[in-house]
Amino acid sequence: MKLISICPSNTEILAYLGLENNLIAVDDFSDWPSTIENLPKLGPDLSIDMDMLEKLEPDLVLASLSVPGMEKNVAELERRGIPHLVLNANSLSEIVEDLRNVAKACLIPDRGMKRAAQFEAFIEKMRLVAKNCTDIPACYWEWWPNPVFTPGQINWLTEISEIAGGYNLFNDVGEASVQTDWEDVRLRNPDFIFLAWVGVPYKRINPSLLMKRPGWPELAAIAEGHLHIMEEWLYCRPSPRLLEGALKLAKILHPAEYSHIVLPSWIDHT
Repeated sequence: MKLISICPSNTEILAYLGLENNLIAVDDFSDWPSTIENLPKLGPDLSIDMDMLEKLEPDLVLASLSVPGMEKNVAELERRGIPHLVLNANSLSEIVEDLRNVAKACLIPDRGMKRAAQFEAFIEKMRLVAKNCTDIPACYWEWWPNPVFTPGQINWLTEISEIAGGYNLFNDVGEASVQTDWEDVRLRNPDFIFLAWVGVPYKRINPSLLMKRPGWPELAAIAEGHLHIMEEWLYCRPSPRLLEGALKLAKILHPAEYSHIVLPSWIDHT
């Protein structure tokens, strides 16, 4: 099958299913695995060149609703009659379903079932360790600095925090993404702060900006050196790579408890 992915998380799902060599084009932001580097690029995920995509005559396009504004891609694929599958996972269980559904659509259902089972088994392995952690730190995830956006209860980072032996500071807010303010975060006083600013290059995330926020230098997380810059690609995309991020997080929160857990070869896909 000739496949096109127009979202980085979809490209990563295809790679986990061993289908990266079936890709004939991707969006500009797809950057993993390295085998896709020389594929034609169709533009940013919110501005896909649909004329170029159509000329490539794909058998299936993997679209997504993971970012606001991607609806127009789906509408255009429908208008042109291009075969496509739309993904929109907000949880680890929905990523499991995506693995099964993409594999089925690509005519390799058995491989999808196997990968889904491996994904679930690793989650459970981490969850068992988390259950034995006596100290459960509060984790504040910052997606955007001003105005502040952070994941709420209905988000994979709530689950990632839990299987890593912590909890999401905003797990009491029943939304996928929460807009709040600096004072709200200060009053909640997180134990750890994790910066994963979406759309900002990793090396340009500047933690010193937090020191200018009223009362923030006195936060426990900052005073104790528990401020970390995290990779957007391991925490902000609904793909199996979240498990790589989860293990990294766990070894920050509980290095001794998770020291025996290693990343399985099927996840460490380069």
